[in-house]
Amino acid sequence: MNMREMIEAITKEILQSLTQEEQQKAPRILYVFCDSQAHEAYADHFIQLKKHGICHDLLFLDGETSSWLGMHKIECGGAGKIIAADEYAPAPIEVPEQYAGIVIPEIDLDNAARIATGLKGTIKAEIVFAALVTGKFVVVGSDSPGLKRADRRTLQTLTLPPAYERIFQGHVEQMKELGVEFIEQKRLAERVIVKLKGKQPDTPSVNKDAVQTWGGELEDTFAGKLLTADWIRSQPQLRDTTLQVRKGTIVSPLALDTMRERGVTIRYLGKG
Repeated sequence: MNMREMIEAITKEILQSLTQEEQQKAPRILYVFCDSQAHEAYADHFIQLKKHGICHDLLFLDGETSSWLGMHKIECGGAGKIIAADEYAPAPIEVPEQYAGIVIPEIDLDNAARIATGLKGTIKAEIVFAALVTGKFVVVGSDSPGLKRADRRTLQTLTLPPAYERIFQGHVEQMKELGVEFIEQKRLAERVIVKLKGKQPDTPSVNKDAVQTWGGELEDTFAGKLLTADWIRSQPQLRDTTLQVRKGTIVSPLALDTMRERGVTIRYLGKG
């Protein structure tokens, strides 16, 4: 190696070390997605995080017990099993160690049940378990339907039936007791910024179908003419809140029963 090559190599190492130090100083979070296409709807989130000096990584599930983090394939192992598929990849339970928090835009009935009862065996369940035990924050989308993306495609349905939905919501309440935070998917990045930077972002996203209240919570608004139980069930975030409807809107009896079960009250606005 001549003098020029030596100087180039040393300079390159110095620049790489400086870049690594800067990245280590910046807080980093992990987004866990169902598949390699689920992240496309969250491009604005990543821009928002970058503007506030927050780094992020993406983990894509490849089934329930395997996933991809960059070029590393991460797999769950049963009792006594050793993962040898990727010798450089961490086990799922080790993943949260390098992150300040975990963001899961969608949670399903199966994983919610595992997390709520302390069971492992899936990527999401093990990552959430490790994050909570080590004091890392976990933020989950509150408007998750409780059905996996693959299940929705296969079964051609978007919501759980009422009996399964009640079970799902029970697991959600248990997860909240464990320390998991639930917030609308569109506001996940905002919540991360508040958690890490202690301030609201300068350009928060706007919910066009909601009205901001004094307490900072969002009240949902129904703009149609006929409010049905099916529409209520398709809005999993509607629970213990107020639903605003226009005067003259027809509310079906079954919709009233469904809202009563969820603790949802109606507020009529304006003229019909």
